[in-house]
Parts: sequence; C-alpha cells; structure tokens
Amino acid sequence: MRSLLTLLTLSLAAAALAAPATALAADPGRSVTVSGSGSVSVVPDRADVGFGVTTRAATAAAALAADAKAMTKLIAALKAAGIAPADIQTQLVSLSPQISPNGRVVAYEASNSVQARIRGIDRVGPIIDAAVAAGANTIDGPSLARSDADALYRRALAAAVSHARVKAAALAKAAKVKLGRVLRIVEGSSASPVPLAGESAKAAAPATPIEPGTTRIEASVTVTYALA
Repeated sequence: MRSLLTLLTLSLAAAALAAPATALAADPGRSVTVSGSGSVSVVPDRADVGFGVTTRAATAAAALAADAKAMTKLIAALKAAGIAPADIQTQLVSLSPQISPNGRVVAYEASNSVQARIRGIDRVGPIIDAAVAAGANTIDGPSLARSDADALYRRALAAAVSHARVKAAALAKAAKVKLGRVLRIVEGSSASPVPLAGESAKAAAPATPIEPGTTRIEASVTVTYALA
C-alpha cells in the first residue's frame, strides 16, 4: 500500500510540474501575413514603332517587286536616321488578290512592315517624318518603354517588401506582440508598365509631336512574418 501511495504522489507531482510548462510554451505556428505594393514612376526613354509600305499592281509578281523596292528604300532611310540594324525587325510580308464585286481578280496588293526600336524619345518624331518621306504609308505605334525596366522593377519590388514590413509592424504593435523573422515571401505577378498622364515633353516642331508622359512600373509581394 505504501508503494502505491508513493507512486501516486510522484505521478501527481510530475503532472503539476508539466502543466505550467505546457501553458507557457510559445506557439511556433503564430504568424501574420501581409501584402505590400511598390511602384517607380519614370519617363520612357525608347519607343517601338511599326513602319510599312503597301503597293498594288496588276500581277502578284509586280506587286511584290514594287513593294520590295519601296521597303528597301524605307529601311535605308531608317538606318540613315541612326537606327541600328539590330533594332529593325521584319514583322509582316503579305500578298493578296483584290477581288471585284463580280468575283474577278482586278489587282494584287503586297505589304511589308518592320518594327524599329528608337532609343531616345526626342528622335521619334523626326524619324517618323523621315520614314514617311521615304515612302512609308502605314505607321503603328509608338509603344513607349524604359530600357532599364528590369532594374526599375527590382526597385519597385524592394519598395513593396518595405511596405509589407510597415504593415506587419503596425499589426504586431496593435496586437502587443513582437514581429519576428520572415517566414515566406511570394512575388505577385508582374504587371505591364502603366502609362500616366502629365509630365510630358513634346518633340521639337516641325517634326511629328511625341509626348512620352510618365510610366509607372509596379510590383507586389505577400510576406509572412513570425510573431514572438
């Protein structure tokens, strides 16, 4: 009987010691997840512009030959304007019959277009004018962008992470807990640069006016922090 009482006493003592330890142990699963966003606003420094020529002739061969001659002249003008050969790329070559209302082929139409990357917004207007003078009869664009877009996106990402930490710190302070280490970071899908109005600069007259405006490069993240 004495042995049984001793064993029971020891068991109760062990349970009493274990209970407070369990209650005071920190919860390793406590965390907070926040989102953050960041952006960088810049003025575009390059433009992609499509230039094309379209010609008609009585035969397919004649239309294609005339179009090739016109496009050769146009490409030479783009290069003379200072566009590097690596920045000129053919986009489309097409040839199609022109059908009359009664179903007869009355002519053939040939088209050829290239996309040119123009580095320096102040050059866009004069180059468009030079291309038209050289025979371009279709123009598409411009599509404005930044040549250092990757570096600017990384700056936006850093701003997004900082934004997330500020929000997490505010939540932790309100909850009277301490903000711990980062447990997880998930990058949001990168958005295309957003053109903004204002802060524009016009190309000098009498060239075709081009207004670069401002482009905003955005980034977003989701960050999970441990709470202590």
